[in-house]
Amino acid sequence: MSTYSRELEVAELAVQRAAILTKKVFHEKAKGTVSKDDKSPVTIGDFGAQALIIQAIKKNFPGDEVVGEEEASTLRDNHKLRDEIWALVKGTKLTDADSEKLLGGPVESVDAMLNAIDAGNSAGGSKGRIWALDPIDGTKGFLRGGQYAVCLALMVDGEVKVGALGCPNLPVDDSAPLTADSGMDQTDAEGKGVLFSAVFGQGATSRPLTAGGLAQSKPIHMKPVNDITQATFCESVEAGHSSHGDQAAIAAKLQITKPSVRMDSQSKYGSIARGAGDIYLRLPVSATYQEKIWDHAAGDLIVREAGGQVTDTLGRRLDFSKGRTLAENKGVVAAPSAVHSIVLDVVKEVLSKK
Repeated sequence: MSTYSRELEVAELAVQRAAILTKKVFHEKAKGTVSKDDKSPVTIGDFGAQALIIQAIKKNFPGDEVVGEEEASTLRDNHKLRDEIWALVKGTKLTDADSEKLLGGPVESVDAMLNAIDAGNSAGGSKGRIWALDPIDGTKGFLRGGQYAVCLALMVDGEVKVGALGCPNLPVDDSAPLTADSGMDQTDAEGKGVLFSAVFGQGATSRPLTAGGLAQSKPIHMKPVNDITQATFCESVEAGHSSHGDQAAIAAKLQITKPSVRMDSQSKYGSIARGAGDIYLRLPVSATYQEKIWDHAAGDLIVREAGGQVTDTLGRRLDFSKGRTLAENKGVVAAPSAVHSIVLDVVKEVLSKK
């Protein structure tokens, strides 16, 4: 057994099972949306996916902590919403019995579901084994019918060791290039649904998402960028997440003329890791905003294991040891290793003039 092989298998299967649940909700017109204190939306899919994944982690690694995005206080007060989520959770399982057994089987009761959701309350930090979980990354994309991802990463003493991303609306075909409309009006129809994963020091892979056991995987690599003017940029759909104006200025200085591909979620990390795109920028829109670790941990590892570099806008590696946020970092610059320094220099130049 290779290092972290069991953690990887549990992570991949847990993400795959959670993706089955999110796909059910994706096809519903009413997704059970509520708002959190920061006004960001959360759906019944977020709660259900978090319950399924944390239950699988706790069954397999009971001493591990989880930094999860959601908590169950709303559901303890809103029984109608709670019952909707419970119906989803108890009805979601893998069709492969051995895989389902590995995850610990179904969630046993409503209380077990609520307790699993609330077990994502770790403060994070630099010691021990801590999982970072975003049950639906890109909830706004999920709601509008765009891209989203189910994201899970294991950190050991502050270093990301295992990462898994389930992207139900991305094409299975690793060679399919991103286009300007890749982030909108998407489906999980035939030929869609990919599971990216990586273990530190062991490379990155992709495989089709299934409803049962894990499909055959294949290694993925970032595409060599021989002419940076022909590179494809990825950025967030929401202007509140990344500065579109700064991105355009950076593209102009690099003489990149292709329109940027705007997509929600860590599907951007997976897309550049397999060479469907080339560069991902998330540029600060606020001097005080701190990125959440669950929004980057899995994607950061997958890109680096696929031959890329991921830093913040000052060239510092993303530091996942500071708690629930990337408190010591500003923004994200992800690119193939050979051109990362070129992109970073232009990012610094543009941002220094603000």
